[in-house]
Amino acid sequence: MGNVASAERYISPVWPRYTPILAVRAEEAYVYDQDGTRYLDFTCGIGVTNTGHCHPKVVEAIRQQAGHLLHGQVNIVYHPPLLELVEELRTVVPEGLDCFFFSNSGAEAVEGAVKLARHATGRPNVIVFQGSFHGRTALTMALTTSKTIYRAGYQPLPAGVFVAPYPYAYRFGWSPEETEAFCLREVEFLLRTQTAPEETAAILVEPVLGEGGYVVPPPGFLKGLRRICDEHGILLIADEIQSGFGRTGRWFAVEHFDVVPDIMTMAKGIASGLPLSGVAARRELMERWKPGSHGGTYGGNAVACAAATATIRVMREEGLVENAARMGALLMKRLRALQAEFPVIGDVRGLGLMVATEFTHPDGTPAKDVAKAVVKGCLRRRLMLLTCGPWDNTVRWIPPLIVTEAQIEEAIGAFREALAEST
Repeated sequence: MGNVASAERYISPVWPRYTPILAVRAEEAYVYDQDGTRYLDFTCGIGVTNTGHCHPKVVEAIRQQAGHLLHGQVNIVYHPPLLELVEELRTVVPEGLDCFFFSNSGAEAVEGAVKLARHATGRPNVIVFQGSFHGRTALTMALTTSKTIYRAGYQPLPAGVFVAPYPYAYRFGWSPEETEAFCLREVEFLLRTQTAPEETAAILVEPVLGEGGYVVPPPGFLKGLRRICDEHGILLIADEIQSGFGRTGRWFAVEHFDVVPDIMTMAKGIASGLPLSGVAARRELMERWKPGSHGGTYGGNAVACAAATATIRVMREEGLVENAARMGALLMKRLRALQAEFPVIGDVRGLGLMVATEFTHPDGTPAKDVAKAVVKGCLRRRLMLLTCGPWDNTVRWIPPLIVTEAQIEEAIGAFREALAEST
């Protein structure tokens, strides 16, 4: 490993390192370093390995496809994995989203969704929400408001983006009902003061706020956005990149709120680790997208599509969406018990296996120092966790959807020890 270690100096430091681990293999919920040390991975590569690391059926699908066709550019040829993936997606996406475009990353999917919305409506502007994370390209930076680090030094960014408050009840200190009503009023106010309805193409929203703090909106918020969109002919785009593919205990988080978006973006958990993303929309919208006005060389890659098809089948056959709901309920129960023991945990929230513990000092200020210390303490105990939120004071729990009760208890034990050590 000597040459590998010396090569680190040639990797751009723009990638911050969260752990010193050199991972040589991974299996199910565990990552192994070069010394054979085993870590319980509750990061999932930031919500990607929903089926666990190297699920045998996904790996076999990749191996088989790699022997047939590595790359078939979609403008030139179709291939069976692409068509099979479309058929599988049609069984799990919200009803009515029956036309698909594929890219490589979440940012590409979001950018594609916004381009589609602008073409389909003939309108220029987009409304997003405080705390949003939609990507790192120029346009998606303009759509992202979760931290200034993602935008600082890159201004001016593309125009036509307007920001409304996300219903983060814990931050506001209000009831969910008060928070929901306020935030919907602010969207209406934005349409009267900054971007007129007739120039607003879309409202882009994360059904559960991701990098911004794993915030679950009150139950009527998305329905309220749907009503506003329908009233003004605005398209509703759901960014399901982090919350999709079973993460919240449903195939997609919008199902919790009984709302169907006009356009939906997906990535991360779609292909168990291979780079693939997608935009789903109604065909009548896709038909307004001028042919040739969007595209990409690698979108819909044959090997990635084979992995995605296998991923969806594994999730269905092994009941992983249902397991996410069950294990998420157990995780929330255990974390709330710890909250009673350690008041520095100000809030526990989540849906399925998309769970947050937000740390707050007694004076109400964000306890980033405690959150970071706890995450480091967990890593020493061979549990991998990440923080998120504007102040990095929220620990996000992203275990694979194959996680077992025993692994949940193992993680809670390590977390409790790190809490006791850090507070």
